[in-house]
Amino acid sequence: MRSKSAPRRAADRIRETAFDLFYREGIRAVGVEEIVSQAGVTKPSLYRAFESKDELIAAYLRDYNQRFFQRFEAPAADHPDDPKAQLLAYVDRLAVRASRDGYRGCGLTNAVIEYPDGDHPAHQVAVESKQQLRDRLHEMCSSMGARNSDELADGILLLLEGSYVSGQTFGEGGPARVLGTMVRRLIDAST
Repeated sequence: MRSKSAPRRAADRIRETAFDLFYREGIRAVGVEEIVSQAGVTKPSLYRAFESKDELIAAYLRDYNQRFFQRFEAPAADHPDDPKAQLLAYVDRLAVRASRDGYRGCGLTNAVIEYPDGDHPAHQVAVESKQQLRDRLHEMCSSMGARNSDELADGILLLLEGSYVSGQTFGEGGPARVLGTMVRRLIDAST
């Protein structure tokens, strides 16, 4: 275990710096030079840790996915065995976050848009994550007793994805602020 005063490894600094830059500025907009400069490392250090920029991008998206699911599943601690309450707690938090000025949406959604080529690692990691979310929503909607859990899950997924994009477009006061209300109406109509 590393002590608090021990310096972070170059690979960790690269990964953290790339995470921040890719999310804030967009993946394609950030070059390797900017990453190594801000991380305080050399290019050879980056390429020792990551075979290519594409590998670093894939690592960023896997990290993003992990953080996303930690946020998504966090309400389960407060609402065990209540998937509806879990989902509503998440969407209520998202509605606030997505309605703030400067919100950059979902890094995974942004990656699918930036990398439409299905063979690119960024696209593949992002699509796998979105499928994982879709599967989780189907599971939750089924547990809620929805008449058509697949339809409800896909409707909720559309609302989530819309909030990611509209939050970036409209910021404070935009449509993302009503996400919780719309998800509640959809669930009520389906259960």
